[in-house]
Amino acid sequence: MDVAESPDLQAQLAAAVHALNHASHPSARLAANQWLLGLQRSPQAWALAASLLACADHPAPSADLLFFAAQMLRRKIQSPDYPLPDNAAQLLDALLVAARRFCLAPPRLLTQICLALAALALRAEGGVDGLFARMPHLPDPALLELLTVLPEEVAQDESGDTGVDSATRCRFTRELLTHAPAVLEFLLAQSEKPAAADGVPLHERNHRILRCLLSWVRAGCFSGAPASALAAHPLLTFAFNSLQAFFSFEVAIEVMTELVSQYQAPGLVTEGSNEALSLSDALLRCIAFSSEDWEIAESTLQFWCSLAHCILGIDEQTSKRSATQELFLPVFSSLLDALLFRAQIIDIDEHCTGRVSSIPDGLVQFRLNLEELLVDICLLLGAPAYINKLLSSGWGLASQSIPWKEVEVRMYALSMVADTILQDGSPFDFSVVMHFVNILSSRTPAELNGCQFLVYKSFGDVIGSYSKWLSSSKSNIKPLLLFCASGISKSISSNSCSVALRKLCEDASSFIHEPPILEILFWISEGMGEVNLRIEDEEEIISAITHALCSILDKELRKTSLARLLCSSYSAVEKIIDIDRDELLRQNSSAYAQALNIAVRGLHRMGALFSHLAMSITSGLIDDDTISVLFGIFWPLLEKLSQSSHMENTSLSTAACRSLSSAIHSCGQHFQILLPKILECLSTNFLLYQRHDCFLRTAANMIEEFGHKEEYSVVCVRTIETFSSAASLSNLNSSYTCDQEPDLIEAYANFTSAFIRCCQKEAIVASRSLLELSFQKAAICSTAMHRGAALAAISYMSCFFDASLTDVLESPECPSDESRGVVLVQILARCGEGLMSNVFYALLGVSALSRVHKSATMLQQLAALCSLCERTMWRGILCWDSLCGWLQTTVSSLPSEYLRQGEAEMIIPLWLKVLQDAASDYLHSRTGDNCRNHPGYMQGKGGRTLKRVIRDFAESHRNVPTPYIDSRWGCRQTVQLNLLKFES
Repeated sequence: MDVAESPDLQAQLAAAVHALNHASHPSARLAANQWLLGLQRSPQAWALAASLLACADHPAPSADLLFFAAQMLRRKIQSPDYPLPDNAAQLLDALLVAARRFCLAPPRLLTQICLALAALALRAEGGVDGLFARMPHLPDPALLELLTVLPEEVAQDESGDTGVDSATRCRFTRELLTHAPAVLEFLLAQSEKPAAADGVPLHERNHRILRCLLSWVRAGCFSGAPASALAAHPLLTFAFNSLQAFFSFEVAIEVMTELVSQYQAPGLVTEGSNEALSLSDALLRCIAFSSEDWEIAESTLQFWCSLAHCILGIDEQTSKRSATQELFLPVFSSLLDALLFRAQIIDIDEHCTGRVSSIPDGLVQFRLNLEELLVDICLLLGAPAYINKLLSSGWGLASQSIPWKEVEVRMYALSMVADTILQDGSPFDFSVVMHFVNILSSRTPAELNGCQFLVYKSFGDVIGSYSKWLSSSKSNIKPLLLFCASGISKSISSNSCSVALRKLCEDASSFIHEPPILEILFWISEGMGEVNLRIEDEEEIISAITHALCSILDKELRKTSLARLLCSSYSAVEKIIDIDRDELLRQNSSAYAQALNIAVRGLHRMGALFSHLAMSITSGLIDDDTISVLFGIFWPLLEKLSQSSHMENTSLSTAACRSLSSAIHSCGQHFQILLPKILECLSTNFLLYQRHDCFLRTAANMIEEFGHKEEYSVVCVRTIETFSSAASLSNLNSSYTCDQEPDLIEAYANFTSAFIRCCQKEAIVASRSLLELSFQKAAICSTAMHRGAALAAISYMSCFFDASLTDVLESPECPSDESRGVVLVQILARCGEGLMSNVFYALLGVSALSRVHKSATMLQQLAALCSLCERTMWRGILCWDSLCGWLQTTVSSLPSEYLRQGEAEMIIPLWLKVLQDAASDYLHSRTGDNCRNHPGYMQGKGGRTLKRVIRDFAESHRNVPTPYIDSRWGCRQTVQLNLLKFES
């Protein structure tokens, strides 16, 4: 009996599909999935699926079973792993029978059948012509669906690994487009049918016609048509008329915008014909069309952008540009009105006070997508006309009668084009803006309604965008600062107003340091504790005030003012330290949490102050005496905090370490004598709280700043010893544990990189065993599925190679004493085999592609190092044969399921050749003048070829079982992650 007709196999298939879709226990679904995967790979699947779809038994198989059969056929046809059966024509006929039979079945089943037909036409010889020859026998619904998915097969194939080359795709497209005139005639005939000619509702049929037309437009069905013929085509008229119908509006817009983008239809529109202006008017009405979301209006934006670009692309000196621009000025002026109307905040009661509202997500996205179009409108209308249109709306001066929603959207539109207006340089009367600034800043929070909270945000954006022009008038500064202070206190506008404050302080530096203005700034800083601001906003505010204080001319006043600003945050941290002496307060969880939060914010503010000071020190605005005063305030407080039990809190310890790093960067010389104490404090705290990666990161900053000083080598060695003894780092010996601690891995890799780059050779030599251990852990971590952890580990190993190459290039005679280079190259010689093995495992599975560039860079460095050592006195430690042996051992030890048949024999000579070429490129770039002109990595043909070979390997092994590295170099487990997924 034929397997396709075997009732037992069909019954098994039906049971497995039912279990996959409906079984309650996961194990039953997993078992069904595995069985179905095996069936799909078998040769019998062709006949079994085809027989199910062609079966005329009653009752018919279940919908799930039929869908699976169609989907399985489609997948087998598309997959390069399953060659088409010899009787491809019979398969085509069977699918056409199924399309006729299920033309009125649930849409997803018919779609799967048609997708299988399209895939077969792409791959079978003469598939397109053979399919079109059989199409007249199909009912209209099936024919429409098939004609819709046929052109889509090209685009889908380009994005998937289906084994179809570009020549086949081009052939398919050419053959397809030879039938385009007949398809367009069919679609036109369908569009002229009466309402219920085939039992399909008119609106549904029109929607299907437009979907099909859209597919063929994307495929290029009009590519050879002259502009005049395209403009007069009846299907274009059909699409235009469909804009008026709710059910077909969106797909009709897609047809129009696709024509615009593919066939330069803006060129037709810019001719200014009556039809073109009618189209523009229809699309304007689409923009203003009221609906619950913004998708309809958003779908027209591409058309308007393309039209604007077409007009702006005409030579500015020609009369055609002037005539076209003048013709369309009213259109784009009306478009701006429509966009402002549609971008307004909705459903907000302007008379309901005290309620904060938010902008819906759909409107937020719509506004983001408007930026390019608003800039184009500004360019077409001209900056003065654009500004005038936004600000000349006849608003009453009485604050009670102001339409705040309209004001808000116009300020939004003004801020979006700030760069264009500033570049234009036309005079700008800010009196209207200042009028509203004064009104808003004079209101108490109780007097504000939901819309006005949002108005604060839009005005904050305008002030920040035009701060240079606004701050040019000294009389504007005080009301603007008061407005920012008021807006900062409101959560929805705090970010825009804090950024505006910073920009005002930067742009008004000539008079921002005057006493009345400074008092306003101090009032703002001292009031931050009363408002629950985001840390980012507080940092903006502190940066703004620090900039203003640094511009004070009087040295003593500048010093005391900066100390006053620092002390405003000092008290917040001091209170948390005092809690150690007050157990009752510590036991009050609510009060303690509040005190912790206040202290964290205070530490972040201190960090922001020191970060800004670093820039002022570089520019010579801050002297050493001022730094000494600030250091004297900051360090004793931080020292007490670091010795307290509060460092157990992650947020507090992170904030403390961050502020310390900022202070080190700006006050480096003052921290130098404290290096031993600070590193001891950091390492001690890390042993106590081993998941706090901030201690590692701050220690790395200290070593980068002072590690090069010989007198600190001992303390640097003691620090890496302490860190390495921590259980959290000792346990990083499997890729699974690496995935659990990605932040810790990144911090550890950053610290060890800094140690190798910055420490003296005595520290490197004394820490050789710890560095070897760190290198082994990095090799394991490079196989982690977590992208950040894997890339950080690879970056550390790359740093290791770079330091080794530098030393070998500088001392080709290989010094006899224990230099840094000797230690590092010896470590690499001992760890090379494990490294190569882990690189291969890192390039397997779904996460591999993100590691291609860094892995290629690291392998190029390794090859360069082996090649360089081969021809110098370093050959006794490392040579080219070392690399060859590692590669040979690694490839031969890979499990058989990871490589295709014969692939192992091909990989070794191919990789050795490209590694040799890449090594030559790298070494060439590191010698003589080339070192200054080239960064070294991925340079030249060899480097690029290596990267391509590695990418090809990763892409071709994406679906292998995902490896987990369970020990330092050897024991590996695999987890099969690929399950059969069904499409809806």
